[in-house]
Amino acid sequence: MLDLRRIVAILLIVLIVSVKGFATHNRAGEITYRQISDLTFELTITTFTFTLSAADRDELMVDWGDNTTSIAPRVEEVLLPNFYKRNKYIKEHTFPGPGVYEIIVQDPNRNWGVLNIPNSVTVIFCLKTTMMINPSVGYNNTPVLLNPPIDKAAIGRVFIHNPAAYDPDGDSISYSRTICLQENGEPIEGYTFPPASDTLYVDPVSGDYVWDAPVDSGKFNIAMNIEEWRKGIKIGNIVRDIQVEVYNTTNNPPENQELTDYCVEAGTVVEFDLISTDIDGDSIIQIANGGPLIVEESPAEFFYISSGTGLSVSRFRWQTTCEHVRERVYHVVFKSEDTNRQLSLVDIDNMAIRVIGPAPEGLSAYPSSNSISLIWNKSICTNVTGYRVYRKNGVSGFIPDSCEIGLPPDIGYEAIGETESVEDTMLLDNNSGIGLMKGTEYCYIVVALFPDGTESIASEEYCSVLVQGTPLITNVSITETDESNGSIYIAWAKPKNLDTIPANGPYEYNIFRSPGIWGENYSLIGTINTVDLDDTTFVDEPVNTAGFNYSYKIELYNDEGGSRFLIGSGEASSLGMDIEPADEKLSLRLIKNVPWVNMEYVIYRQDDTGMSFDSVGVTSDSLFIDYGLENGKTYCYLVKSIGTYNRPGILDPLINYSYEKCGIPVDNEPPCPPDLNVSSNCDSLYNELTWNLPVPGSGCPDDVANYKIFYKPTLKEDLEFIHTVESPLDTVFRHYPDFTMAGCYAISAVDSTGNESELSSPVICVDTCNYYEIPNVFTPNNDSYNDILRARTTDFVIRVDMKIYSRSGSLVYETSDPYINWDGRYNGKYVTPGIYYYHCDVYENRITGVETRHYSGFIHVITEKDARLPGEGKK
Repeated sequence: MLDLRRIVAILLIVLIVSVKGFATHNRAGEITYRQISDLTFELTITTFTFTLSAADRDELMVDWGDNTTSIAPRVEEVLLPNFYKRNKYIKEHTFPGPGVYEIIVQDPNRNWGVLNIPNSVTVIFCLKTTMMINPSVGYNNTPVLLNPPIDKAAIGRVFIHNPAAYDPDGDSISYSRTICLQENGEPIEGYTFPPASDTLYVDPVSGDYVWDAPVDSGKFNIAMNIEEWRKGIKIGNIVRDIQVEVYNTTNNPPENQELTDYCVEAGTVVEFDLISTDIDGDSIIQIANGGPLIVEESPAEFFYISSGTGLSVSRFRWQTTCEHVRERVYHVVFKSEDTNRQLSLVDIDNMAIRVIGPAPEGLSAYPSSNSISLIWNKSICTNVTGYRVYRKNGVSGFIPDSCEIGLPPDIGYEAIGETESVEDTMLLDNNSGIGLMKGTEYCYIVVALFPDGTESIASEEYCSVLVQGTPLITNVSITETDESNGSIYIAWAKPKNLDTIPANGPYEYNIFRSPGIWGENYSLIGTINTVDLDDTTFVDEPVNTAGFNYSYKIELYNDEGGSRFLIGSGEASSLGMDIEPADEKLSLRLIKNVPWVNMEYVIYRQDDTGMSFDSVGVTSDSLFIDYGLENGKTYCYLVKSIGTYNRPGILDPLINYSYEKCGIPVDNEPPCPPDLNVSSNCDSLYNELTWNLPVPGSGCPDDVANYKIFYKPTLKEDLEFIHTVESPLDTVFRHYPDFTMAGCYAISAVDSTGNESELSSPVICVDTCNYYEIPNVFTPNNDSYNDILRARTTDFVIRVDMKIYSRSGSLVYETSDPYINWDGRYNGKYVTPGIYYYHCDVYENRITGVETRHYSGFIHVITEKDARLPGEGKK
């Protein structure tokens, strides 16, 4: 059977030639789309045609790139200057699944006489847009092209076309020149770029197609790629075909005054006048196109101010708002066109506007002995999704430039946390639970986050240091681990230089205890009265130290009669650990909140006798992993910390012990999810799943026992378990679906103890089998050979709506039978031999549910006895 796209092209040529001859009309066009749901898109075909041509399409056929076609009706006709008409055709389509699709629209009526296309009247006019459907990329809409390609050019004058592309999703757009397309979206053979006196190029950033300058008069066609990018991935491409008519004229184009790019904070009004002049004294029409003029929230205005001989002034005004903040700049294209009677020429200029978010204000820091609380004012932008907090050791002195957002990477700041709403304007920095270090100046900057992830201008830098405390606690060491008779030794350095306060004594130490390491619920547990401050130790007993952490605060009072006041306080916690069991290992995560620096930790493990602890490792990190253990066996640990204040006169090193704690290694680690691939065998009607074994040494447990297969026939349903692959070495599974070859799959790996991995990601969906063929020849001559027109298909087709027409347009056969089964008769008699045309809508189960595919084409009916199809021999 002939290739579908070639059939469509031949069919169009045959039908149109028979009615109108080679009437020509296509000058320019493009294909754009918007996404409606996961796999459904609304396509818009825009063509620019010659109004004086006899050819006028009220519908166009779309090849969707998934082996289906359908008819797009015209929904709009707009007459433009210079005998141009803009036509819009719109059609919805649901694709079979994720993938990359080339959408093609063809029309035989390309304009005649195009100088850089050999014999242009016989070359099919073709538009192509490439789209990517990828759930990991997200929904996508193409850029909209706001500036129509209808301008004229003049010999010796610079010609510029800019499509004024605006991407509603905020994706990046790049531009390049390309070759115009012919049948099936292929480059035109023999095409040449128009000759230029200097250069012919496309600016990849602004989108200006610059022809400097035409040297011959006549019609030329050029084309440009408009490429769409998201996070460095190319997700789409539009080919705009443009016809440029070049004339020999004495007219000079108008000239726009030079434009300036803007970078403004949201809420700023961007306002300026566009001044255009014409040395020939012609009147000037000024037009503006671009994203700012079509945004839903507070669109820009462009309006007439004044005019004179060879002069026109219009004003651009845009009240920006927080809704306009995004990563990408907005482009505005300004076109000034003169009204010269001989020929209208234009000057095109573009400028960029960047809208950035205002900086958070009011940043303040409130330090404690181990953490710093940060507070700032709520952003004036209600669409802010949260805030990001950066921290640096020491002052940077950073002041952002006028158009700088976020923080440059070379000033030493690191992100330490984010909040999740515009209302959430507080963050506690405790160094991820480890605690901040004394004696370090911590500096902070906050930025607001916008819906596309864009950061605002950075806040002012705010710096703070921890409260070190008086007296300085030096020891919180567990001396006995017991649920009821535990003991903790607390010590602190004797305060000095109290005569500067003055505090003459006597003195009183109040000792407070709080459960946990952050001191959130202190209660008084002891008091020491002293004259000389030498009493600097306290033993807290009996207390439950079996896996419990405590914080202590020592308050020092001047207890002089008539002059009692708090001199100062210090805080520190005990050293604890969390033990996380895993396969043949235990992870010890050390937890503490102390004002000194712990340089290292010595890890002790109880020996097999249970009588003593032996050192099994030393670490400076708060995480220690003990490998090579036996699953199911109990292991007990004790940790010694070695710390310092790095201050003269203070005990050094500081030695403190944790409680004893035990853990049991268990195989609780699931295997890694397999890497799944799925392919369809449309002939044998099965989907083949293949996956990889875990790679040894990759960090994934390699004790896979079996695999579980999950499936759903449509996108809307939930995955369900369908099969277990019992052998860990078997990495292939063939699934024979019951009702459709379409479906989505995932797989998990299970180890010998029943630990099951997460499902493979992403879920793999397939919907590539479009097995429905209608023969284009059959021989209903009652010789029992090819007597029936029978479609080649599968049981997955539910029904069809098949209509077969004669050349005169009479309906000769219709059926809902998926196999068609036409015997060539009409009203009981064989039809006349010849060519018949059909329309067939096929209803079948697809990944989105029941979908319709449209087929159309020719059927050759041959009734002569002993007739054979081409290539067949006689019986």
